[in-house]
Amino acid sequence: MRILVVEDDKELQGQLQRRLEHMGNYVNVAKDGLEALYYVGEYAIDLAIIDLGMPRMGGLEVIQRLREESHEFPMLILTARSGWRSKVEGLDAGADDYLTKPFQPEELEARVNALLRRSTGLSQSKLKIGPFTLDLKLSAVFVNNEEITLTAFEYKILEYFMMNPRKVTTKSMLIDRLYDDSEDKDSNVVEVIIARLRKKLDPDAKYQPIETLRGRGYRFICK
Repeated sequence: MRILVVEDDKELQGQLQRRLEHMGNYVNVAKDGLEALYYVGEYAIDLAIIDLGMPRMGGLEVIQRLREESHEFPMLILTARSGWRSKVEGLDAGADDYLTKPFQPEELEARVNALLRRSTGLSQSKLKIGPFTLDLKLSAVFVNNEEITLTAFEYKILEYFMMNPRKVTTKSMLIDRLYDDSEDKDSNVVEVIIARLRKKLDPDAKYQPIETLRGRGYRFICK
């Protein structure tokens, strides 16, 4: 998953980024609201964590702008304001949840996971499509209840596919899932990963879960 952290405190930026990356996510960090809008325009963001008090453009305005532009990904407010009014204002602006500073890393992780599950229609930590089961909590994959071993890149691609079944996904969208901003992006790696996934998930070509749509991308289905 790609998470956007909008926070002007550099120390907290680093703490959030390390924690979220440890959870297996890619993280973009914006120091203010205007930079946050730039990242949303450039990347497919799955979730945003937004501080309310920031320079140039505050968190409330960022949330309002994003919702007005029809961005539907979940947004979690970080706030040092303990009063109920600021929390209500944030939720009314379009945020999905809030967390009051200081907070425990475990609570942040639990709220992020809950929001991501909710946004993809998942109420449980396991996603099952046909014979394929994805355990989000364990980062494990099973085919007909038999666990298979995937590389980190293979898991990231499969996770996205299974969270977005039947959705047409372009190669550039998948590349975005695999690399962060600082890495050289090799478009050929997607085709290699897709080929390996097909062999591992469906060695006998019985289910053919990954469909190639010429000139458009890929789609995860279960025939």
